[in-house]
Amino acid sequence: MPTGPRSRVLAPWLLALLLVTPALTRAQQPPPPPDSSQQGEDQKPVTTLKVEVNVVNLFFNVKDKHGALIPGLVKDDFQVFEDGKPQTVKYFSAESNEPLTLGILIDTSYSQNRVLPMEKEVGADFLQRVLTKKDLAFVINFDVQVTLVQDFTNNVGELREALNSTRINAGGVGGGIPGMGQGPFPTQGTPKGTLLFDAVYLASQEKLANEVGRKAMILLTDGQDQGSQTRIKEAIEAAQKADTICYVLLIADRGFYWGYSMGYTGEGDMRQMAEQTGGRVISVGNKYEKLKQAFDEISNELRSQYNIGYVPTNSQRDGSFRKVEIKAKQDYKIQSRRGYYAPLPQ
Repeated sequence: MPTGPRSRVLAPWLLALLLVTPALTRAQQPPPPPDSSQQGEDQKPVTTLKVEVNVVNLFFNVKDKHGALIPGLVKDDFQVFEDGKPQTVKYFSAESNEPLTLGILIDTSYSQNRVLPMEKEVGADFLQRVLTKKDLAFVINFDVQVTLVQDFTNNVGELREALNSTRINAGGVGGGIPGMGQGPFPTQGTPKGTLLFDAVYLASQEKLANEVGRKAMILLTDGQDQGSQTRIKEAIEAAQKADTICYVLLIADRGFYWGYSMGYTGEGDMRQMAEQTGGRVISVGNKYEKLKQAFDEISNELRSQYNIGYVPTNSQRDGSFRKVEIKAKQDYKIQSRRGYYAPLPQ
């Protein structure tokens, strides 16, 4: 496990101490107090105007029936519905020039032993291609704990170094399967082995919730969680509240599970997480070329996003979940998050 100055363990007990996403509030600053020599009896008291506007921004991709990206569409090609009610589009952009904040979450549990080297190499090459000077990325690895290996930076060299520093947690003893909840780690309750849901929750809450603009999270994992304090529903909710797209590169070394006579069941949870947040699952198995192609597809999607903004007709600031649907007037598929959580009152 990396122990350098950039490493930080995000222990599960931090769940109670995480930052809360602030509401979208803009206040007009009051003018400076007038010069006392100019004050008269008709002086009116200075007032402060506070305006609260909840603008919902949706980043999305448009694809044809074969999965090819569709560029060049305009605002009138789309309709937006919130809880089934049509909304008026106020903002639209066909090109996303906003900064990108990207989280790389890499599974270092023992089940990834044979695929981690290619994940490091291909992941670093992807960051080299996709990041610009205005973008930021961070790296987290997860196994029996969640570790921030590299904090926000656009220095690809530092990000590559962080990926290369990750190691498989093979800490099992007593004949157990290393990294699968046996060995020197506490195993009260659910055994700890792969804190996948905790990693998504912490990345969303601690790193992405207070960022603005385009945000995405790329998970390199087989999708098997073991031992997280966070349930998948809570992990998805945290990502939705952080307005973060989750891409899952499903790197499942089935031979590992067959070798230990274990069933593999991670794909269903990952599809739920990706679909609810506007991303998708790309299954690459343990193939280098498939992993490279998957990163290429994500890169193209991040560069081809549309952006729609609207002020919801439901102005209640009650923290409730609102279902959102974008429809194209043509027969196209929309890849977007399924909804958002309304802000709470200040």
